[in-house]
Amino acid sequence: MAFSEIEQKRHEKAVEVYLDSRRPPIEIRNQLDLGYRIDGQSIEIFEVRPKWNNPSEQMESPIAKVRFNKSGNEWKIYWMRSDLKWHLYEPTPTVNSLEVFFEVLNADVYGSFWG
Repeated sequence: MAFSEIEQKRHEKAVEVYLDSRRPPIEIRNQLDLGYRIDGQSIEIFEVRPKWNNPSEQMESPIAKVRFNKSGNEWKIYWMRSDLKWHLYEPTPTVNSLEVFFEVLNADVYGSFWG
């Protein structure tokens, strides 16, 4: 089930504020930028850059994903391993709010998100 319209707008605003604090300088955003998408109960954050073999096309590289578990009233944090599948982020698999998720992303204890 998707977020309600009010929840969706609130989550969009929170993610945009966070990404604005992490985005590269405006001068290079055509070469490297950050984006997100909301799909159902999930929010995915990704890096956007031109394809190496066709710079006129953009490619996305996943950074992190968080999924709201309504029954547990918690957010589950995922990272993409080299097998190209999402896995729970073991140091902190769940958090109670998006703001705490952003703190986990910034801390990046294992270097799973930002390298």
